[in-house]
Amino acid sequence: MRQIVLDTETTGLDPAQGHRIIEIGCVELLNRKHTGRHLHVYINPEREVDAGALEVHGITNEFLADKPLFAAIADTFLEFVQGAELIIHNAPFDIGFLNNELALLGKQHAPMTEYCSVLDTLAMARKKHPGQKNNLDALCKRYEVDNSQRELHGALKDAEILADVYLMMTGGQSTLGLGYEGTGENNTASTLVHKLATNRPPLRVIKAGDDELAMHEERLRQIQKASGDKCLWLKAD
Repeated sequence: MRQIVLDTETTGLDPAQGHRIIEIGCVELLNRKHTGRHLHVYINPEREVDAGALEVHGITNEFLADKPLFAAIADTFLEFVQGAELIIHNAPFDIGFLNNELALLGKQHAPMTEYCSVLDTLAMARKKHPGQKNNLDALCKRYEVDNSQRELHGALKDAEILADVYLMMTGGQSTLGLGYEGTGENNTASTLVHKLATNRPPLRVIKAGDDELAMHEERLRQIQKASGDKCLWLKAD
């Protein structure tokens, strides 16, 4: 599964008031692993940055003056995200701005949901942690993701942090079932039982390698830390 963790920075809060995107940061995940591929661009918004937005991200009008217009990077951006699932914190905000930019280019560009699906981690966090703070800084603290270098908002840095938060937030076992769980009238327990022949050859035993054992131990240490020293697997050892 290919996923793109995405964040944007803008000149203000509302595209309906003429605000534009000034930065896009994307980080690629493939089968829940970082691939090392990313897309990062600054964009000339053809308008000034609001003072309030400048305090958030620190990106000045002078810095953006020689940057490309959105029209110049649109095809590169769409090619990068095509067919992926976008992971965005407060997705309606970023998707609203991206759709606005595409609409300004004309009818040849469809809304973002025609290119990729969207997952909103803010909605996910609110469901998992109702009544609590669920902004990115709060989630970093909750899931022990390092955000010490995040003095100001930045699209690429925030996308990298969100990728780690998303992986931690969704890293648990999703089901307690140990077998296939199909649907339909033919998928009964009796139809899924397969008896092994008594004269079968011995099953091959494949032992974990040193790298796999090290990764397992590191994962247990993370669980131990996150659970307040209550990792049952370590106690079993």
